Amino acid sequence: MKLDKTTVKLENTTQLSKNTKKRVYHDACGMAHGLELLGDRWALFVVRELMLGPRRFGDLRADLPGISANVLTQRLSELEASGVVVRSKLPPPASVQVYGLTEWGYEAEPIVQELGRWATRSPGHDPTLPISGVSILLSFRTMIDRARIGDRDFTVGFRFGVDEYAARVDRGGIHVERGSATGDLVFSGHPSALAAFVYGGVALDVLADNRALTLRGDPMLAARFADLFVLPPKFHPLA
Repeated sequence: MKLDKTTVKLENTTQLSKNTKKRVYHDACGMAHGLELLGDRWALFVVRELMLGPRRFGDLRADLPGISANVLTQRLSELEASGVVVRSKLPPPASVQVYGLTEWGYEAEPIVQELGRWATRSPGHDPTLPISGVSILLSFRTMIDRARIGDRDFTVGFRFGVDEYAARVDRGGIHVERGSATGDLVFSGHPSALAAFVYGGVALDVLADNRALTLRGDPMLAARFADLFVLPPKFHPLA
């Protein structure tokens, strides 16, 4: 059987990781074991990027620009060994290897959500830094205020380069999955620009003029969509 370069590299790194002493806390607390599973640098980022479905190695690398190929390979092999990630191959005509979360791996979403919600209260959090498409959509699932949704359901499409997502907004919140970017609203552009519109209050026409984000659909509905998401207040320590 012919092995591709990524498979060989992953297997080599898997062997290397077996010979590398992992961080162990010798503590029976579930939190301690959770940190043993997801506490290494970039591990939780990899899990975050797989929350909306399986992805190719190159796609993960593109959306995690600070990670090296070697470290990404090692994190994937470790997460696979621990049962959080599973490797599979897409059927023809794609026939490419992808990495996805196991059923248990998907159960980590509340960790990602609550850590994000907690950390956005930090005075040091900088929302203008780059953000991935998966990350901004997961933030919508975290920050949506269901009391603001009202009675009207609507659909939203998101297109970030070649990646497309479809979402439905209803009384239960926002439901996002990979799929054709169609809907009552369709946003196309950079995830950071979408974050600037929703969380930063930057006008859509300004973003469109900068070719950062475009909208197909009713601007009034888009404004209503943006109003659904509320960041928690900043923590201000006493002087």
